[in-house]
Amino acid sequence: MNYYFITGSSKGLGKAIAELLLQAENNFVFGYARSSSITHKRYYHKHIDFANIEAVQKIKFPALKDAKKVVLMNNAGVVGEIKHAGNLTNQKVIDCYTINLIVPTILANEFIKTYQNTTIEKSIINISSGAAQSAIDGWSVYCATKAGLDMFSRVLQEESNINKTNIKVLSIAPGIIDTEMQQHIRSADSSNFSNINRFVEYKKNGDLASAIDTAQKILRFINEPQLSQNVVCSVRDLKK
Repeated sequence: MNYYFITGSSKGLGKAIAELLLQAENNFVFGYARSSSITHKRYYHKHIDFANIEAVQKIKFPALKDAKKVVLMNNAGVVGEIKHAGNLTNQKVIDCYTINLIVPTILANEFIKTYQNTTIEKSIINISSGAAQSAIDGWSVYCATKAGLDMFSRVLQEESNINKTNIKVLSIAPGIIDTEMQQHIRSADSSNFSNINRFVEYKKNGDLASAIDTAQKILRFINEPQLSQNVVCSVRDLKK
């Protein structure tokens, strides 16, 4: 059996990935989110608010006697408050760093601790963003957290190589997807986000990818490890 642990599994990209995986009889999915929207005999849901760091620290990964492959997918994320520095709310800054960077770090640490000495196939997939490589006004916290996630992923892979734990690590930018996050971005105040018209045009022109199409590309990276020799990669790297 292949076991997948997916954060943010109740909607958007996380839900689409989980539903695709559940189409195969040899996959079992553990979902982590504030709400549950999937009912399936091979799906287990953990209700959790990732802004609650105490609850996150209690998450443990199970011993899996019949596992052939285990995958941790840190998908949950928030764009946070879209405002220039000086106008940010401190608690919202803390929440964004917690959900986007601290939680994936804690979960990856626990995942490695649990499975590093096993001989099964192991992967950590972090869902990053093109914003990790770009300075976008109003997105200082989001850009910083995703850049941090990229570097954390690089270090994880370096440590796996040194320790010979055979863990494949990827930090994948999924592109622009038609999700609630994009709705939130389009509702920002232009005085705090000079690029808002570009994101409005993405929606208007039909340039946003569907969650299911993006999920299929993410799964290609998992199932075809030769697709990327680099830890930090993008779905845009895939040829049609």
